[in-house]
Amino acid sequence: MTIRTERDSMGEMEVPSDILHGASTQRAVLNFPISGRPVPAAVIQAFAHLKEACAAVNAELGRLEPPVAKAIAEAAQTIRDGLNGDGGALVSGSEGRQAMDHFPVDVFQTGSGTSTNMNVNEVLSNLACLAAAQPIGAKNPVHPNDHANMGQSSNDTFPTAMQVAGAEAITRSLVPALTRLRDALREKADAFSEIVKLGRTHLMDATPITLGQEFSGYADQIDKAIGRAESAASALASNLPIGGTAVGTGINTHPEFGAKVAQRLTEALGISFAEADNHFEAQATRDCVVEASGFLRTVAVSFTKIANDLRWMGSGPRGGLFEIALPAVQPGSSIMPGKVNPVICESAMMVACRVQGNDLAVALGGTGGVGSLLELNVAMPMMADAFLDSVGLLSATADMLVDRCLNSLEPNLSEIERHLERSLMTCTALAPVIGYDEAADIAKVAFKNGSTVREETLRRGLVEPEELDRLLDPGSMTRPA
Repeated sequence: MTIRTERDSMGEMEVPSDILHGASTQRAVLNFPISGRPVPAAVIQAFAHLKEACAAVNAELGRLEPPVAKAIAEAAQTIRDGLNGDGGALVSGSEGRQAMDHFPVDVFQTGSGTSTNMNVNEVLSNLACLAAAQPIGAKNPVHPNDHANMGQSSNDTFPTAMQVAGAEAITRSLVPALTRLRDALREKADAFSEIVKLGRTHLMDATPITLGQEFSGYADQIDKAIGRAESAASALASNLPIGGTAVGTGINTHPEFGAKVAQRLTEALGISFAEADNHFEAQATRDCVVEASGFLRTVAVSFTKIANDLRWMGSGPRGGLFEIALPAVQPGSSIMPGKVNPVICESAMMVACRVQGNDLAVALGGTGGVGSLLELNVAMPMMADAFLDSVGLLSATADMLVDRCLNSLEPNLSEIERHLERSLMTCTALAPVIGYDEAADIAKVAFKNGSTVREETLRRGLVEPEELDRLLDPGSMTRPA
């Protein structure tokens, strides 16, 4: 591997020749050999949008020469194209490198994300150098600090980039995936609307319900999850720290800078962004991210409920409920031939566990004395990684549930009817006529004798047969009398 020598405020640093970052980034690479997991590509994408917007606003405000702003914009577009495409080389001469190889700083780095901000600044500078036929490291026409970082600090750019990335991921990925899931559940609710089955509370027999009613509850859970996801995106988009610079005072920037950058981001991404009302809150805390993560945790809890219910209803086939037939997507056992397991449901439930764990990490990162300390939160890269991991996991899981489970799920009518016929809880419909105590005794005796509620009621002569047929009609028990 050939190397080149770069220089920053701390002196010289050797950098691989085919890498576009500079000395500051290389120091961070050497300082933080922790997880091998870089800051998420979505944050780098958001940084590229942010740096282009900042350059354009600085030019508009007369602080940056238009050709320099144009060079930054073109370099930012190169980054976005590289990350959006096949992830291949950003420039000729580095074909052995993937786009993210130029952004190697570990998630577990400086808590302000300064290393990643400088990483982006240095790559922008060097892309501009190459476009101007200048050598890498020349810092001409774009200087990483003086131009790419003009009017900015890591303390307002990293939190802005993580919020932009989060809002975009929710809007582009999670909301569409949840919408597909809700619609698939609604289709099943409609298809199963006439199938009366045994209801269960506490995992014990209860009064009848339709399978469609059960699925309508799941559909409404996800409909509310969509609203929660949209609220999460709004919490992130409406409180951008950009314009606060180092500690929220806006030193070294223009008073209109933050609002104008937010407007540029809105125009570029089609999401309504706004500068924070109070930069001291927006930079000293990450409450908006903690809030948004809490919404994601609730979505994960909804996934757990639905996946676990499907797993229970599909249990069997001989010793369980087996009221629905879950798709057989793979062999279930290396030792038991013919065994098929509810693997899609299990996968969804593990994702939900991970999302709730990520939420705890985000909450701890936002806690005073851990992440939020005086004028700055210093756990931002970890929080961004955990939050975006949750968005990606939930999005993929929603699609998996539709494609690998719901689309092929079918009711098992024979088992549904068998459970319903043997139920003792149909005695609930008798209580208004013969009284609670008599109905309870009928259920108790029927259970002891292995008989049915109908048989025991007729034996006692408490209700005429035709009236009993009406009272014990399972369909009538699925709606108010």
